[in-house]
Amino acid sequence: MSVVELQKIKPSNELTGRIEAVQHVDIRPRVSGYVTAVRYREGADVAAGTVLFTIDPRPYQAAFAKATAEVARAKSRVELAKLEAGRAEKLLEANAIARAERDTTAATAAQAEAELQAAQAALQLARLDLEFTQVRAPFAGRTGLANVHVGDYVAAGPTTTLTKLVSLDPAYVYFTGDEQMYLRYVSRAAQSPVAFGLADETGFPHEGTVDYVDNRVDAATGTVVVRAVVPNHDKRLTPGLYARVRIPESDAIEAALVDDKAVLTDQDRKYVYVLAGDTVERRDLKLGRMFEGKRVVTEGLKAGDAVIVSGIQKVFPGSKATAAKPETAAVKVP
Repeated sequence: MSVVELQKIKPSNELTGRIEAVQHVDIRPRVSGYVTAVRYREGADVAAGTVLFTIDPRPYQAAFAKATAEVARAKSRVELAKLEAGRAEKLLEANAIARAERDTTAATAAQAEAELQAAQAALQLARLDLEFTQVRAPFAGRTGLANVHVGDYVAAGPTTTLTKLVSLDPAYVYFTGDEQMYLRYVSRAAQSPVAFGLADETGFPHEGTVDYVDNRVDAATGTVVVRAVVPNHDKRLTPGLYARVRIPESDAIEAALVDDKAVLTDQDRKYVYVLAGDTVERRDLKLGRMFEGKRVVTEGLKAGDAVIVSGIQKVFPGSKATAAKPETAAVKVP
């Protein structure tokens, strides 16, 4: 037998979700060439900026040297053009040359300046290409399989994926709820706490915070996507893992909880047997959701009712029974 007590509970909803990485990227080459080194261990955690692959830098070193020389030559041309423009200006003041000749030298100096700027831009591009021969991790995370090996030729662009990189800490948990959940939850969704557990865990040992609720309900499925961000310091939450998610729906309320084993079914009615004195009575119930292994009763029981849990098959309404030592039917919310 179990004695009904009103307890404060926090109504919640249990949903299913998936762990996803906050950042994930396909690592692709930005220059073409032959791979000369794979500089990471597959599946290892790497820091931001770690060199993952090296592409043969020699052609780009030569291009960089050539661009450097072009800048030096362009600077010499600028210096010479400025000197000639200065002389022409003095000669024009002395009426020693025609104005058209002075204009030509001034234009030549301006052209030399433009050529210097173009040479400097080409040098910058050559420097970038040389830097891109070192393929680096754009953020800290865990590496995937290397899709190329030393000696393979790779082409710049979206066609070649060298490897994949995912961040681990923090992580996202994506889950979906129906329209009823959304309507109950949306008013308190922002920065709301959630708890979740993995397939091999009991209960909901991990905690996170909702940071995103989709801006529309999917008309085809009647569901809405919600996302929570969770710490992952031990890096156990691997992207793609299944997660059981529990979200709060309201503030704490008083409710009666009974053992679900005591609830019987009569067609579309739910009921329990209650011991009133030494007489068995039937009580029809309106039930709510499960809460920590107990069934929430919204109507049909009151505090102090003695619900028969064991030996139900031996009793019926109006029969006499002797109560065993009662136990509390509800548990407090931690």
